[in-house]
Amino acid sequence: MEKELVLVTGGSGYIASNIILQLLEQGYMVRTTVRSLEKIERVKKIIRAGGIENLDNLSFIITDLSSEKNWDKAMKGVMYVIHPASPTPKLNFKDEKEMIDPAVSGVLYVMKAARDAKVKRVVLTSAYGAIFAGHENRKTPYTEEDWSNLEAKNIFPYQKSKTLSERAAWKFIEEEGNGLELATVNPVGVMGPILTSDYSHSNVQIQQLLDGEVKAVPNVDSGYVDVRDVASLHLLAMISSKAAGERFLATTGETLSMLEVANILREAFPDFADKLPTKKIPNAVLKAAALTNPSLRMLASLTGKYAETSNQKSKDLLGWQPRSAREAILATAQSMIDLGIVKKN
Repeated sequence: MEKELVLVTGGSGYIASNIILQLLEQGYMVRTTVRSLEKIERVKKIIRAGGIENLDNLSFIITDLSSEKNWDKAMKGVMYVIHPASPTPKLNFKDEKEMIDPAVSGVLYVMKAARDAKVKRVVLTSAYGAIFAGHENRKTPYTEEDWSNLEAKNIFPYQKSKTLSERAAWKFIEEEGNGLELATVNPVGVMGPILTSDYSHSNVQIQQLLDGEVKAVPNVDSGYVDVRDVASLHLLAMISSKAAGERFLATTGETLSMLEVANILREAFPDFADKLPTKKIPNAVLKAAALTNPSLRMLASLTGKYAETSNQKSKDLLGWQPRSAREAILATAQSMIDLGIVKKN
């Protein structure tokens, strides 16, 4: 029996390429969207680096989230859509609409095309950013029941874009989905092995730490999760009958400070110990620096914030069992060392 065809958007992305690997390993036919012909070779290189040489079950279509063009063709014959593609966050923007509008309209292009093609289910990659922002004095772990509070002050546009685009998807399902199912996966900080030297912005933190670019770390806590486990959660959310209409927080349930991340690296890679920071930046100093340096604003908005999360729902409902945060962080670092992205001296 021929396996179902799954469309994965933005195939060159970090999460998307790991989803494609796992789908191909499980025998699915995969079609993926790319923005240009050049990206096709990039995706093939990543998939081969992930251990799959035979790409007969992988096909490509050129389209992107900036227009409706080709989304109808992308959906032809598709049973499931996994939608990790999203506009990359801009750190230097003049108006927050530059981040928000493309995120919302892009999700709706995908949802409409999926509905019209009679796709069974869309699994949308949302973000922890659609859950935690704008909650003051929090004392209990964040869960899938939580939504970022867009009425709060100082909500960074990236979190707004993730919240509004996910809300738009749920509203579409409710009002005009016509039987289309939706599940979302909301990852915290995504770590894990990188397969080629062209790596995701989520891994830059590890590269900067190992390269000695960070002399002191901000007082920011975060959850971390391995990209391989984020991918497996997408696949569980795609096929489980229990997943329709549900959100899933992709987290190990652990929370680490950036100093704890540096200490994990120091213990595992003593050759890099002298490059790794041992001090924290006072909150006031970082916030003052962010006033003149736009690239620090998102980081400054997270200083001192509660960041505990729960993965109970993903474990109970789907049987998901993620690796530890430590294992995910060390996998990122080891792959960067192996690929020569960071060097010991």
